[in-house]
Amino acid sequence: MQIVLIGAGSTERLSADVIGGKAANLARMAALGLPVPPAFVLPVSLCTAIASGDVSARQQLAAGLCEGIGFLENATGRKFGNRRNPLLVSVRSGAARSMPGMLDTVLDVGCTAEAVHGLVRTSGHPRFAWDCRRRFLESYACVVLGLNPAPFADALAALITSEAAGAEYALDSEALERLAAGYMQIIDDEDCAIPDRPFEQLETAAHAVYRSWMSPRACTYRRLQNFGDLQGTAVTVQVMVYGNRSRQSGAGVAFSRDPSTGVARPVIDVLFGAQGEDVVSGDRTPETEAAIEQALPSVAQQLRETLVRLEHDFADVQDVEFTIEDGKLWILQTRAAKRTPLAALRIAIDLVREGLIVPAEGLQRLQGLEMDKLARRRLTGVLVPIACGTGASAGIAVGRAAFNSESAARLAAGDDPVILVRPDTSTADVSGFAVSAGIVTAAGGRTAHAALVARQMGKPCVVGCAALSIDVAAHRAQIAGATINEGDWLSIDGEAGAIHLGRCDVIVERADTELAEVEHWRCKVA
Repeated sequence: MQIVLIGAGSTERLSADVIGGKAANLARMAALGLPVPPAFVLPVSLCTAIASGDVSARQQLAAGLCEGIGFLENATGRKFGNRRNPLLVSVRSGAARSMPGMLDTVLDVGCTAEAVHGLVRTSGHPRFAWDCRRRFLESYACVVLGLNPAPFADALAALITSEAAGAEYALDSEALERLAAGYMQIIDDEDCAIPDRPFEQLETAAHAVYRSWMSPRACTYRRLQNFGDLQGTAVTVQVMVYGNRSRQSGAGVAFSRDPSTGVARPVIDVLFGAQGEDVVSGDRTPETEAAIEQALPSVAQQLRETLVRLEHDFADVQDVEFTIEDGKLWILQTRAAKRTPLAALRIAIDLVREGLIVPAEGLQRLQGLEMDKLARRRLTGVLVPIACGTGASAGIAVGRAAFNSESAARLAAGDDPVILVRPDTSTADVSGFAVSAGIVTAAGGRTAHAALVARQMGKPCVVGCAALSIDVAAHRAQIAGATINEGDWLSIDGEAGAIHLGRCDVIVERADTELAEVEHWRCKVA
């Protein structure tokens, strides 16, 4: 087995079928000279063999990891899990086609008890070091050991309350050190252990990422997207860059154009003092590009220029994950953006007009869309929403409220549509997304993985509605003083981010102008 090395000066271009779409695009960005953290890739071909317990495959995996870590150590001048100058890595999945949030990732691998002291020494920020340690413990425990994430979330919430901190990013280093100790106790109470040898952490994390290929949510997603031909996932091991390192650090997601409406303007979300999973998980509501422009204007300009460059190189709208570490921009991933059907139509027309693609390519990208059903919907009358969030996927949905995927499936079995109402945007709810007409969440942003899935499915979605408080167990919610019970009617506008009580009327307007232009393409190509 040959691993693929990605770093400054990389020129090798391998197929996504071999190393996964994420790694293939990473190598392409490195070849363009963009700021990409060094990485190496274990191929898709190992996935089935590792899952079946093949001894030879396990030996190949260990050898590949050993070679790859040597490459990363040489590239960075750091030592993996070292006490003095530690290298930490992320272990990420990546199939040939994008499966956002459906496969597992383990961050901060190599953050041993000794490495924490090295992070303090090299960064001068004890808070940052202990934040990495507690993040690693939770990530490894949940992904590799398969523990329930709820006790870790409860321990964090209890500490925030006791410290009167308001949020996790307000906790100081001593509080985070106690939190890490509490996480270790949770793991011990489950009769589990986390290895303190960095290479053992790495090997078991890689095995877990390969195993996530057969997780229930990944299998459900592949079935819904007709991805039955995919052979597995690759595993990418990449140098950690830290959005939680300082006040001039953060993590975010950016789209080169609005994937909800198709409008030719970037959509950028960021969380300062955070790592990437904080943004895409949907647990927190991020800030917008304006926050970067205010804090780090040169980074904001560099990010915009990078989005333009990537869109031109890939000739399509890009979904980019980035990290800012002490004021330096790093690009971690790019892929074709998931988009709503109407956005797909508008984007294809604009890209043809701009000369990035030809009409024949535009027609190919619109294949699979039910063109005769493409229409804009809007609510009628003079309506005042009871609350607003962030519009994450454009469109109108009217349906009965359901508070989990099981209830959504039960209600959808009747004649009425369903609005899935959840505390946050989680990819664990993908089966509920599939049967719902629309989605509403109390937390999360436009760039969370689950919001991407909603757009791909063409489901109107409103996220980050701060006025919404949900009691999932009781199957009800409070919104701006009103109670919503399961089965109550809601109406949502996924572009405006508006939520209305009751069953509003909807007007349907066909996209005749855009459809006429596409028909003109057909005549030219024929």
